[in-house]
Parts: sequence; structure tokens; C-alpha cells
Amino acid sequence: MKIVKMTKGDWGKCKAFFDLETADGFILKGFKLIDSDGLFVGFPSVKGKDGEYSTTVQCNKQLKQEVNKLAHDYYNGYTPEVVESLEQEAVSDRPDYADKDEIPF
Repeated sequence: MKIVKMTKGDWGKCKAFFDLETADGFILKGFKLIDSDGLFVGFPSVKGKDGEYSTTVQCNKQLKQEVNKLAHDYYNGYTPEVVESLEQEAVSDRPDYADKDEIPF
């Protein structure tokens, strides 16, 4: 799962809109990053005839936590490309003996 598009801004409590792409290639549109005592993800919803909003995408608690972490990271600049670059940099900065059983001291 990855964020394919995020639009940052300041729309009251809403700080960003984003779309998710699943591992199967489905793109889910209309997620929101809301700032209300901390950032959280608002799932896509529609307004019914009674004026009440209901979500159109639902998931289990674990997946919701994963979406929240993914959105926070992306919002704070940790896109998949940045994370991969940081990981490669960390691996290239390791000393020669990092993978060996013997420590040189």
C-alpha cells in the first residue's frame, strides 16, 4: 500500500487530502489528514439524505493504524523514495566489520 498523491494545505482542521494505492492496484480516493488533538486519518465518506456522513471505505484496526503511520510519514516528508535513500545511506555508512562476528576492539 502506498500514497500516490497528497495535496497539503490548510482547510481548517483538514491539513491534507490523499489517495492510496493497494498492492492489488486499486486506488482509493478521498482520504483526509485531520488535525484535532493530533493528526489522524479521516476515511472517505459521503453525506446522506439525512445530512449524516458515512464512510465508504472501512478496514480493521491494524490496517487503519498502518494507514495512519503511512500518512503521517508521507506528510512529514518521508516518501518511499526518501526512506529508501536514507536506508541505502545507512547501509553504505556501515564499517567493513559490521557484518562480521568479530569486533575489532
